[in-house]
Amino acid sequence: MKLSNEWFTALSEDEAGHLVTVSGRDELTEFIQSGKFKERAEITWKYEGDDKGMPEDELAEKMETVQETLQKAMEKDKLSILTGVYTGAGEKVWVYYTRTVRVFGERLNEALAPFELLPISIYTEVDPEWEEYLDMYEMKQWAVD
Repeated sequence: MKLSNEWFTALSEDEAGHLVTVSGRDELTEFIQSGKFKERAEITWKYEGDDKGMPEDELAEKMETVQETLQKAMEKDKLSILTGVYTGAGEKVWVYYTRTVRVFGERLNEALAPFELLPISIYTEVDPEWEEYLDMYEMKQWAVD
């Protein structure tokens, strides 16, 4: 299975009408069909947003560095795959599908060890049908260039 780095970006709103930018990964059919990634892990970073609910530039850069560090660590042997990133309404959420939540957690701690303690929370769920991803993927039809 070859992991592409093709992404789309769409704009959405949360329940309160705040703008949320959605970045979704494309070309994951082989990974979904493999049946090996049955668990979903969501990492949420809450922040004080600007008047549009987006992170200030300095924080956005730090979040980008964290994202790159995590993605490199998680995807190096295809343990976990970053499938979506939501930013807006005072939070950033990274969605991974993983082979095992236990090892995901261990690798998360290793990857983030060089950073100061981050204000993140982690939620995991068994999602063998990739329901969250497929719901998010429907937004591709509204992708912005």
